[in-house]
Amino acid sequence: MESSPPTITVQVKFARRTIPVEVPAAATTAELKRLLQPLTNVLPRGQRLVCKGKVLQDAASLSSMQVVDGSKVMLIASLGLHQGDGPITKNSSSSATSVTRASNVKERQTQKAEAVVGKSRAERWKLTGVVALHDCDLKAVPEEVWDCAPSVRILDASNNCIKEIPHKIAALKSLNKLLLTANDVDDENISWEGLSCLQKLLNLSLSQNRISALPSSIGDCESLTEVDLSSNLLTELPEAFGKLYNLKVLHLRNNGLTSLPSTLFKKCMQLITLDLHGTEITNDILRQVEGWEEFDERQRQKHQKQLDFRVGSSGVFDEGADDDNRRR
Repeated sequence: MESSPPTITVQVKFARRTIPVEVPAAATTAELKRLLQPLTNVLPRGQRLVCKGKVLQDAASLSSMQVVDGSKVMLIASLGLHQGDGPITKNSSSSATSVTRASNVKERQTQKAEAVVGKSRAERWKLTGVVALHDCDLKAVPEEVWDCAPSVRILDASNNCIKEIPHKIAALKSLNKLLLTANDVDDENISWEGLSCLQKLLNLSLSQNRISALPSSIGDCESLTEVDLSSNLLTELPEAFGKLYNLKVLHLRNNGLTSLPSTLFKKCMQLITLDLHGTEITNDILRQVEGWEEFDERQRQKHQKQLDFRVGSSGVFDEGADDDNRRR
């Protein structure tokens, strides 16, 4: 039986706290930076690591820079590259959360009152098709949501502490929009099989969660036109993204991505909006992806239509008047 490679623990000082990070003894500075991203929400290219007054170079091994077990390393975040709005830390008790919890306690004071509220709420959901559960301090989607399954078109459970998208999500056959922004969802607790059963699902928002990897099953959610995965812990996307033929909008900002699926531009022929701010992907990388020219042209046409609309509807710009002024 092979023994595990030796490791060291480095004490990283950042934002007035010390973060112990265990790394292989043979690791490079670049590897340490990748481990620090989910712990600090600072992209690797925005990290400057200093030990004993020396800046640690990405390609150098930690041992060559005299970083050993117990060494103290300072992390300095470059301006503009700190993610800031990364995965939400649910352990911190913000004032907004405290107010919400106090409200929830008051709402649950009597069992009778709770039953009345629950009944009227369920009836309202069935009537409107809109389930609004944002900022409710939830740890799971309430059971009564599944009871309203045939009627639900929009489910907004943003800014809670929900950890799982269960398989029973498949019961929401009429669902068009699923908003789970700012929760505790990770990749191991998402039922992509359940989501792929939702043939009317157009908009999926999982931004500000704890998703570090996506399975190829996401490609089975072929109805999606807009996906928001901003401010997670993603370092790569599966090639199956190319199967989302109806995709028009993809938000990926504030992730540790260094590349895109090779089939994204080639097969997602309706993709017109791609948000990559705060990632490691540069314009040079984009230009090397097959289908980039076509995607770039779609973006250009979109912007031109928006400009034409603004000019045509403003009532200010007059081409004839401009020509007359030039002739004078």
